[in-house]
Parts: sequence; structure tokens; C-alpha cells
Amino acid sequence: MQVILLERVAKLGQMGDVVDVKPGFARNFLLPQGKALSASDANIASFEARKAQLEARNLETKKEAEALAAKLDGEQFVVIRSASDSGALYGSVTPRDASDVATEAGFSIDKKQVALKAPIKYLGLHVVHVVLHPEVEVEIDLNVARSAEEAELQASGKSIQELAAEAEAEAEFEIAELFDDIGAAASEDEDLAEAVEEEAAEEDEKEA
Repeated sequence: MQVILLERVAKLGQMGDVVDVKPGFARNFLLPQGKALSASDANIASFEARKAQLEARNLETKKEAEALAAKLDGEQFVVIRSASDSGALYGSVTPRDASDVATEAGFSIDKKQVALKAPIKYLGLHVVHVVLHPEVEVEIDLNVARSAEEAELQASGKSIQELAAEAEAEAEFEIAELFDDIGAAASEDEDLAEAVEEEAAEEDEKEA
């Protein structure tokens, strides 16, 4: 099926290009989202008549997207989720979640602009692409953690595996300290018992 593009479409063409696409791709994506028109003589003529207007609108939206991109590119957003000790999420992080946390931070992003190949299913830092305009794309980081404290540690460069290892080492240290305390207390009890025995023996000798 032939369509005329009303904006640049990645891996397909520029505004005004007449391209061949699969009918399903045109019907389900290009046409309903206003990215293209079927390439009939009437539509081509209509595009030519509106070309200057479309180009001006595209330039304006591109400038707006570039202004947002300058602020958004490289930003990190925290997403709190429940997860197992191995880091697997009980659920997943979706484009809507990415859109929501960015919007809460003051960036107006639609979930359709978030280019996630698959939902995020593990804790950690994840690079996510955001398409603000057909010609403007940025990267953001989603810091997926179980708590704000864990997110801070991950942001400093520690992985969930390192955090788990540190927690395990700390627990082992606490257990070792506990056993040391128990051992010290037992030793004190033994010393006290010996002292009592010695005192009793001395008393017996005096009585004798």
C-alpha cells in the first residue's frame, strides 16, 4: 500500500515522501496517528497545497521538542517497586510508568513517546529512549528500586547484587559479634564460678 508521509518516520522516510508499506502498518499505525495519508491523487494534491503549513508546524513542534530535550536528556527518575532478593520485580515497569514519573517531575511526556522494547522486570538503572518528535530523541534513566534509600545507593553506582552482598556480610558480622558476646559472657560466668569455688575452699580450710 502506498502512503504519503505527513512527517518524518524513522526507517521509512521524510515528510512528503510517497512510500510502500504493509496495509496493516498503515491502517493500525500511520493513518490513525496522522503520520500519513493514503497516496491517492486527491490526497497528494491536498498535501502539496498544505505543504508549507505542515512544514512550518513541524518546525515549530521540533523547536519545542528540542527545548524539552535540553532539559530532559540524561535525567534520572526513581520508580519504587516490590521485588525479590534476586532483584526480580513482582510485576513490571511499563511506558505508562515512565511517563507518569517524568510528568510528576514536571516533564510532559506521553506514554506513546516512551520507546520500551519490553517491560522492565528487574531492579537497577535502565536507559530508556523517549521520542519527543520524529527528529528529536533523548535518553532518560529509570532507577527501579525497592526504596528511596536503595535508589540512592543504585544511583551511586552499586548494583543490586553488590547491595545484597553487603547486606549479607553485615548480617554475618552481626552474628559473629553476637557469638563473641555470648562467648565473653560464658567466660565471665566460668571465672565467677571458679572464684566462688576458690572462696568456698578457703572457708573450708579455715574451718578445718
